[in-house]
Order: sequence, then structure tokens, then C-alpha cells
Amino acid sequence: MAKPNVINKDELIKCAKECLVDKGIEKFTLRAVAETAGVTQGTIYYHFKTKEQLLINIVQDICETSWQEISQSSEYVIEEAIASAKSRCSYDSFFHKLFLSLVASSFNSEKIRGQLGEIIMTENKALTENLSNFWTESPIEGVSLETWGILLNAIVDGLALQALLQKDFPVEKAYKEFVQLVNGLNTLASKEAE
Repeated sequence: MAKPNVINKDELIKCAKECLVDKGIEKFTLRAVAETAGVTQGTIYYHFKTKEQLLINIVQDICETSWQEISQSSEYVIEEAIASAKSRCSYDSFFHKLFLSLVASSFNSEKIRGQLGEIIMTENKALTENLSNFWTESPIEGVSLETWGILLNAIVDGLALQALLQKDFPVEKAYKEFVQLVNGLNTLASKEAE
């Protein structure tokens, strides 16, 4: 097996993202990533055993980076999270094409399924933690904060799926009303706390 070159895993992920943007997911290969990074294919294989593993690492990196950026704006985390999700919600969304391609691959690979499941659980947990900063208890009795995190994440993923499949999907309207939903829940939570 080839030894790693003078490039680390994080730098390879960055190069792989560039390669994905330049070539698209259809023409994305480990060879193309190696060319973009200026390393041998062996170096890529040293860090990532398969193309799918590299793609999962890209998805995980994008998710972690997004949450780090969002968490820095302490007061408006939920609003920032919604704005970030909206910015990736389009007919040509690079991130969601990548994510949903991996979801489809995961149906034939328990390993990929488990890794994507962990990414989603991490996102659900981050949403739940951020909601608990706003709500001392759930705005609706019988619905836990954990479930609200799962539901809000599912709404974001569902909107993204619909936008990928419909060129004329009303992203602006859907997200405007999504913000209204969250604001309504905040109002309910405030009343419950009184």
C-alpha cells in the first residue's frame, strides 16, 4: 500500500470538494481527485479506501463546518441554521445531490448506511442542543426536544429533496413559512414557560 504523500486527509477533502464542483458527481473519480491534489492515486487510497468513503467524509466535513459557522452566531443559531439550509436548497444543489446519492448507495452497503446515520444523528443532536438554548421545555406537550430536532432536520431534508426534483419548487415561500413555523413554536414555548 502506498504511503501518504505530503498531503493530509483534510487537504485531500478540500481538493475533493474542488474536484466535485469542477467535474460534478457524475465525473468524480479518485483519479480526478489525485490529479486535483497533485498526488498519486495511492495517496488517495491510503486515506480513503473507496470513492464512497471519500464522499461520506466530504458530507461530514460540510455538515461540521456548517454547524461550526452557525454556532459562532450565538443568539440566532436557529435562524442561521435555517438560512444555511435554505442556501443549499435548489434544483442544482451540490450538497444534496451528493448526500442523496450516498443515501441511495447506502441501501446496498450497511457500512455507508451506518456512517450516514451517524451524520444525521449528529445533526439531530446539534439541533436539539440549540433548541434547548431557546426552549426550557417543548412548546407542545408530549413532543420532546429530541423529537423537535429530528422533525426540523427532516423538514430541511424534505424541502431539499423536493427542490432537487422540481425546477420550480417555491424555495422562498417554503422557507419563509418554515421560519413562521419556528417563530410560532418559539411563541408557544414562551407562553409555556410563563
